[in-house]
Amino acid sequence: MSTTERLQIPGLPWAATPESQGLCSQRLERLSERLSRGVADREIPGALALVARRGQLAYLQSFGLLNPAQNLPMRCDAIFRIASMSKPITSLAIMMLAEEGQLCILDPVVKYLPELSNMQVGRVQTGADGASRIVLEPLVRAITLQDLLRHTAGVTYGVPGSSNPLKQAYIDARLGHKNDSNAVFITKLSGLALLDQPGTSWEYGMSTDVLGRVVEVVSGLGLDEFVRSRICEPLGLRDTGFEAPETEAGRAAWAQPEGPQLQMPPIPPVTQALAFKSGGGGMVSTIADYARLCLFWRNGGQLDGTRLVSRKTVELMTANHLPPGTRMGPDMAQFGSQLPSPEMGTGFGLGFAVRTATGLNPLPGSVGDYSWSGIYGTFFWVDPQEDLFAILMMQSMSQRIPYRMAMRQAVYQALMD
Repeated sequence: MSTTERLQIPGLPWAATPESQGLCSQRLERLSERLSRGVADREIPGALALVARRGQLAYLQSFGLLNPAQNLPMRCDAIFRIASMSKPITSLAIMMLAEEGQLCILDPVVKYLPELSNMQVGRVQTGADGASRIVLEPLVRAITLQDLLRHTAGVTYGVPGSSNPLKQAYIDARLGHKNDSNAVFITKLSGLALLDQPGTSWEYGMSTDVLGRVVEVVSGLGLDEFVRSRICEPLGLRDTGFEAPETEAGRAAWAQPEGPQLQMPPIPPVTQALAFKSGGGGMVSTIADYARLCLFWRNGGQLDGTRLVSRKTVELMTANHLPPGTRMGPDMAQFGSQLPSPEMGTGFGLGFAVRTATGLNPLPGSVGDYSWSGIYGTFFWVDPQEDLFAILMMQSMSQRIPYRMAMRQAVYQALMD
């Protein structure tokens, strides 16, 4: 069952009808039916879905449950863990500092984090006995801030039980542990190996967490304080940050047991304060706040008269930055239609995946649309050609990819102009 709530989002007025913005109400109901079916089939506990066009809100519905354990219905002001949808926000912080002349994205990261000056690339070799060992080689060139923004630094994510000992080493080092400061995170990273030479392959990983520490060193503020005072407060993002206050616990969205073993996914409660302020995945937000952020991008870096970056900076961030011949990391095929490869007609900018070609990608979209998602179930994209953006928010790890695809398909099939 779905409900339509006339949530008022400052700066994003409700359209008179979806039809007034070139969207078909009847066809948008297909999105409602798909999400309602997902709740009824217990694939997802609940969800929020939003579609805006030409700067007006055309669709916003809630589905299922906010808190399955307490049988509380989903509400449109629910607070979610947004995981990697934090990355565009941290990337914005870097570009703000670049505009102020405090850094340049071509700078080597060691200019700001000298602890990383001795990093090397690890190569996994298999000996005659069948055992794997890591052979280290020096960097051909330094890691730049641009490498970190576009995930070509060679920094990865640890994968539990991985057959790749380099990725297992990130787990063994407890990199990004919730009780570590961002400074301790960098100290731990400095003792680990990169997966590839900087600038040669796209390897999704903790690069944006490194950028979070750069923000702290350059600005003199904790990442959480920078995000709060320099981004969220100026843009009126009242519920975005690294945790929600305990007074808002009643708005927290929760997952349900999922997967073959019906286990609760490891999603931290939105009110849990973690010492590690993960610029790559540690934030919470609401669909209203993220809609205002999408409106900010759509408006070329300004919202309600407040400008944080120039139009040209937004154009730079949302352009493809992957050089021709960039390899995809060995495990990156898991991204499927989101893989930023020429075969998918997609690249990667400074915090976003970017559509680069018509066709090729199995999902509908437009050249120049930019997007990203979070492992806990959140997803957004902005399509400048269609003057459209859409957001899906839920807390589900096992079903996140099918619903991203369903959301894209359902939104574009509703266009009628």
